[in-house]
Amino acid sequence: CKAVARGASCALLIGDMPFMSYQISAAEALRNAGRFLQEAGMDAVKLEGGRERLEAIRAIVGAGIPVMGHLGLTPQSVHQFGGFRAQGKTAAAAQHLFEDAMLLQEAGCFSLVLEAIPAKLASLISSRLEIPTIGIGAGAGCDGQVLVTHDLLGLFERFTPKFAKRYLDLHQQIAAALETYRLDVEGRSFPDVEHTIEMPEAEWQALLQQLEH
Repeated sequence: CKAVARGASCALLIGDMPFMSYQISAAEALRNAGRFLQEAGMDAVKLEGGRERLEAIRAIVGAGIPVMGHLGLTPQSVHQFGGFRAQGKTAAAAQHLFEDAMLLQEAGCFSLVLEAIPAKLASLISSRLEIPTIGIGAGAGCDGQVLVTHDLLGLFERFTPKFAKRYLDLHQQIAAALETYRLDVEGRSFPDVEHTIEMPEAEWQALLQQLEH
C-alpha cells in the first residue's frame, strides 16, 4: 500500500483489509482501518461480508473512514463456501445477498464489490442501491468492473476463472523469452558486442604493461 500511495497522485486508494484484521471486534477493526490511512496512505478501506460485519462497518464509518463493502464470493471466506464457487444462485441465497447489500449501504458503505454472483441479481442490486457497485464476475449491469491483473494479462496458465477475460497470454510469452535467453547463454550468443562494456585500447594496453612489472 505504501508503495502505491507514493506513486499515485490522483487515484482513490482503497486498502483491502486482511483476514482477521476486522473479524475479532469492532474496536480492532477500527484500529486496523485507521492504520491503513495513517501509516499506509490509503483513502478508504474494503472489507468482506454482509450483516455479520455491520458493527465493524458502522464503527469505521463513524470514525470518518470510508468503507467499501464486498459481497458474493468473498475470497477470505472461501473455505466456508467449499471453494471458489459462485454465490446467490438460489432464490433464498439471492435474497440474502440483496438484503445484505441494502444493509451495507445503510451502515454507510460508499460502494460495493459484487463478486461471482448471477448477472441478473447484480443488476437488480445495482438498480436498487444509491451507491455504485463494482463487479467481478457479476455481469455488465454493475456500475464498474474490475479484473485481477494476472488474469487479464494471462500471467497464470493453470487456472483462469470463468468470468475472467484473458487479453494477453503473457505466460507463454514470458516462458518463450526465458527459454530463448537460456539457449543464448548456453550458445554464448549472449552477451554479444552490443551488450558489452568496452575499455579504450590504450588503457587496456597500459593495464597489461603495469601487470607485467
